[in-house]
Amino acid sequence: MTAHPPRPLDGITVVSLEHAIAAPFCTRQLADQGARVIKIERPGVGDFARGYDERVHGLSSHFVWTNRSKESLTLNLKHDAAEPILSDLLAEADVLVQNLAPGAAARMGLDFDTLHAQFPRLIVCDISGYGEGGPYETKKAYDLLIQSEAGFLSVTGGPGPDEMAKAGCSVADIAAGMYAYSNILSALLLRGRTGEGSHIDVSMLESLVEWMGYPMYYAFDGATPPPRAGASHSTIYPYGPFPTGDGGTVMLGLQNEREWQLFCEKVLEQPALARDERFDANFKRSENRAALRALIDEVFAELSAEQVIERLESAQIANAHVNDMAGVWQHPQLAARDRWRSVMTPGGEVPAALPPGRNAAYEPRMDAVPALGQHSEAILKQLGYADEDVDKLRQAGTI
Repeated sequence: MTAHPPRPLDGITVVSLEHAIAAPFCTRQLADQGARVIKIERPGVGDFARGYDERVHGLSSHFVWTNRSKESLTLNLKHDAAEPILSDLLAEADVLVQNLAPGAAARMGLDFDTLHAQFPRLIVCDISGYGEGGPYETKKAYDLLIQSEAGFLSVTGGPGPDEMAKAGCSVADIAAGMYAYSNILSALLLRGRTGEGSHIDVSMLESLVEWMGYPMYYAFDGATPPPRAGASHSTIYPYGPFPTGDGGTVMLGLQNEREWQLFCEKVLEQPALARDERFDANFKRSENRAALRALIDEVFAELSAEQVIERLESAQIANAHVNDMAGVWQHPQLAARDRWRSVMTPGGEVPAALPPGRNAAYEPRMDAVPALGQHSEAILKQLGYADEDVDKLRQAGTI
């Protein structure tokens, strides 16, 4: 019997040939929901994301984030002895996830058609930069390059020609990981009806293009695209960051004319400004944002960030602190909602945020981040390998 209430994916086994962010983030979310995730890594080096940095007790920040609750099996897939091990694992698995270099899985006989003939219930999820087929199929794809191809950079950053900016986190990888995760959940439901596994093909490009829906439709049929506006909104004003007299910054946003009147009355304390012909409609405020910015800056220069926020709250104007990472770690809302747990890593215990979405029926799985090859011996013994067989595999460099 389990020591916890049942989780949605208890009893589901996932085998993953993964590296970097997209596939590991996908499978970590499956593990959050109770799935057993067996992460296959290269002997000696493992997932290359292990070496990105040493910021978390000597471990990589990316790796700690995306790899909790998994088992690490080192396996050299180029060795002949690895093939029967992988085959035994897949015979008992529900899902195979891979984001190897384009074509690498197929060359090893791990394409869907080959696997489906052997394991008809197996769900196969391939994650790549550009997807199967098309002229970009074999093109190298890193997160920044996909941000560029998907048009993300064209709407992010400052207005100048050299002021484009990438996202501060790996949004293309994260988008692909999210869509892989949701597609796998859908495929498990489908298999429950049909009894058959299916093939999922997730593209980083297509995942991020989906997120570009607003700017794409704003520029529909050759229309002018939204300009880059830094941290401000490209078409709504005032909406963005504003400095305060104590050296702080406050983020605020207005959505309608009622809020504009309240902003003038209670925040700027200049009610007549609401009727100024330069600013009495959003499109006018956006066109004349330099003049309006000067007026706002003049008022805020006499106030601290907290005083500005107090006025905004009083007027029921949307606002936010501009937090750095230390502010996020200490965020009072996350603390009040008990969103932190402790997770063990090879370097020691670290805090970890619960996955978004709270289900009252169960708590997400939040187990340790594995050391490289930590579970190799245990997994092989579960597959029936004797101690001497494991020793031979280790001596040969297969594991």
